[in-house]
Amino acid sequence: MVFSVAVAGASGYAGGELLRLLAAHPDFEVRTVTAHSNAGQRLVDVQPHLRSLAHLVLGNTDAATLAGHDVVFLALPHGASGALTAQLPDDTLVVDCGADHRLESEADWAAFYGGDYFGAWAYGVPELPVAGGKQRDRLVGVRRIAAPGCNASTVALALAPGILAGVIEAADIVAVLAVGPSGAGKSLKVPNLAAEVLGSANPYAVGGTHRHIPEIQQSLRWAGATAPTVSFTPVIVPMSRGILATATARLVPGTSAASVREAWAAAYADEPFVHVLPTGQFPRTADVLGANTALIGLAIDEAAGRVITVTAVDNLAKGTAGAAIQSANIALGLPETSGLSTNGVAP
Repeated sequence: MVFSVAVAGASGYAGGELLRLLAAHPDFEVRTVTAHSNAGQRLVDVQPHLRSLAHLVLGNTDAATLAGHDVVFLALPHGASGALTAQLPDDTLVVDCGADHRLESEADWAAFYGGDYFGAWAYGVPELPVAGGKQRDRLVGVRRIAAPGCNASTVALALAPGILAGVIEAADIVAVLAVGPSGAGKSLKVPNLAAEVLGSANPYAVGGTHRHIPEIQQSLRWAGATAPTVSFTPVIVPMSRGILATATARLVPGTSAASVREAWAAAYADEPFVHVLPTGQFPRTADVLGANTALIGLAIDEAAGRVITVTAVDNLAKGTAGAAIQSANIALGLPETSGLSTNGVAP
């Protein structure tokens, strides 16, 4: 069976990455693409790298245009998808790559986003260790999926194994991320102009204000943390796409180095897309460019009593579009790896 697909927000970076991956998916056929200001234009004029989809024209982003498909992917700004998805049929698989359905806590939504709260959907990070198993178990057969925030899923995947195994503490987590500006979307913003980014590293959302913080805490609570605290600082660096996340946490006193590495190795031993690197090896963002892969390097700072994880993902692939498609595969009973690659692009 081939599933008919619509992609809303197809003119943006996340929408373009969804389409790039969907174009090679053996079980999905993209029939409809929509946009806002670019509606009426040919897709290939807005996304010139998508040559195999040159026949598509961008329509209006509304429920009437999106209805009638088996799967709808939404790549819209936060606040734009909640009311729209309420108008789509219950039997349609809807995957929201925006933030509107990620948070279980309405108070967290009000504090970090504001506006109407539309409730939480099944969270689309299949490999995430949670109490009793993996997040993928909660995706089987669902018809509403919230794809993750790219920074949030990267930090959660990096630290959840240690929380679940009881080898790290959740009260003093520090994460500093080098991120590419594509994570901020395609709209014109002065801090993301080439003249501002090239030759510079620019921190933003410093001091506990980044919107992905409650999402990280939510994932760590699912892994067993009771009151996780996260100091989270992203830094824009001059690469178009990618995340290199250095996340650290205090070791539980008396924990051995062997038990720490075993916690991560056991959590991801059979995962096709999340790989723990051998001792002493650490990833580069170049290693995951274009791939649905998260690479994790692990070290123990015995003097500081902390675990250090260094995790690389492509924010548009594994961080967003890849996670969305991987989760949709699970929901529909397809092979989880369909349409997705572990191979990056080099150099």
